[in-house]
Amino acid sequence: MTSVQTRAAEPPPSAPRRSAVFPSGAPGRRAFAALSFRNIGAVYVWLVIVALFSVWAPDTFPTTTTVKQVLNGNAVAGLVALSVVPPLAARVFDLSVAYTMSLTSVLTAHFLVSSGFGPGAAIALAMTAALLVGVVNALVVVVLRVDSFIATLATGALIQSLITMVTNDSSLTGVQLLAKPFADIAQLDAGGLTLPVLYLMVAALTLWFVLEHTATGRRLYATGFNADAARLQGVRTDRLRFGTLVASALLSGLAGVVFASSVGSGSPTAGTPYLLSAYAAAFVGATQLRAGRFNAWGTVLAVLLLGTGITGLGLATSAQWAASLFTGTVLIVALVLTGGRISLPAVLRRRTGSGPAATTDEEVGA
Repeated sequence: MTSVQTRAAEPPPSAPRRSAVFPSGAPGRRAFAALSFRNIGAVYVWLVIVALFSVWAPDTFPTTTTVKQVLNGNAVAGLVALSVVPPLAARVFDLSVAYTMSLTSVLTAHFLVSSGFGPGAAIALAMTAALLVGVVNALVVVVLRVDSFIATLATGALIQSLITMVTNDSSLTGVQLLAKPFADIAQLDAGGLTLPVLYLMVAALTLWFVLEHTATGRRLYATGFNADAARLQGVRTDRLRFGTLVASALLSGLAGVVFASSVGSGSPTAGTPYLLSAYAAAFVGATQLRAGRFNAWGTVLAVLLLGTGITGLGLATSAQWAASLFTGTVLIVALVLTGGRISLPAVLRRRTGSGPAATTDEEVGA
């Protein structure tokens, strides 16, 4: 009888063991989880990079000027990186973002310099072109069911041909691009920080709110996790994917306008250098804060990490290949750390524990 009572009092083998340090649900445990390497590993890597370059280039790197340079110099890259987050969350690739950025850059310059439009009209027409690009991408991917990787690569080639027709492969310049109010869009600063930094923060805040605090965001993640299961729950997956491609084009188009204002010209290759860094930041960001999910603040964190490394390399060495090597290496490491689980919502796995086909009503907002 005593033996039976003793066994009955023991917790079942499957019962989770509570931490002796932090009781279940204690603030200490939540703080420990929030500060763990698994959750914010990029922050610790970022600190290591800062320490490394502070020793490597002590006269130029650890300064306030470098901080401002990292923030100002990577605001446009951050906008492009955020533009790929919504489609990636729905498991859709948009490889045309770099071309869309170049398109709005040259169209804005063209309308200002050659057509005599004012800044407002020029920007509106350029953003309308970006909207059309997003709609075309969505039609090809969602309606015609062409693989997004190939489809957006093809539309990117078409966009590049249009850019060549407009520019003849030459940058468009003119005093209109350097004059106010157009120049102020990117060059106006406060305390050494330019307006694009504010645009980046507003875009990240908006995207974070939509993805994390709305039913649309939950349905978007559910679509990326398992489109068939989400569809059975009543989620309009095609409509969501359509919307993400349009949003991606608009945000990358905005980056092109800001770029044109920043450099005072419309470049036919403005977006080309940003494609790799955008996807590197998005994939690194998916390992941070909301592990397994593409998210806004993780992407911004990754942009700043990459920007710090590239700026540090620029100050410490003159090697032209160093920046690409650093970006590619970080992307590979991020993919290894995620183990192929990107776009697999961790919340679904924790709550259901029932494998890849599991989706909950709460998660999709049904």
